[in-house]
Amino acid sequence: MTDVITAERAVPDPPPTAAVVCGGADGGAIASARAFTAGFLHDAADGCREPVAEDRVELAQLVVSELVTNALRHTGGPCRLLLELGPHALEISVFDRGTAVPVARGHDPRRIGQHGVEIVVAVCGSLTVEPAPGGKRVRARLPLRDDGPRTPGSTRPRPPGRPTPTDG
Repeated sequence: MTDVITAERAVPDPPPTAAVVCGGADGGAIASARAFTAGFLHDAADGCREPVAEDRVELAQLVVSELVTNALRHTGGPCRLLLELGPHALEISVFDRGTAVPVARGHDPRRIGQHGVEIVVAVCGSLTVEPAPGGKRVRARLPLRDDGPRTPGSTRPRPPGRPTPTDG
């Protein structure tokens, strides 16, 4: 399957946004999504805002990689990646055709792979899932500055129509 990439960019007054369609279950689509994310965040600094710290760009690429990988692997693709850059956070959304809610599997040192949800929650602090036309939207919000450590598993994906549960 061929990767198809398109972009939409808004003027700087509203928060900058970008969208890309990721196709293909191979690593090329995932690498393209990561590169698109880095380019979007670096280009945002060309406007009237401060540059996004490089560690945040790298974390955004990690989150995008995990979310796009899950969408392509579990729905057969394609998916749509939407990035919305606000003053304090980057909202990362992946739209796919599936309806299954991603599940955090919990700590298991013997398991190889299937840690994507835990990684996203550890980096972003939360992950939400909501219905969208033709499937679902999986959304993570990455703070643009480090506010200290997050506790993995403190927030789990929210099934459509239900509040996000918290431990504690």
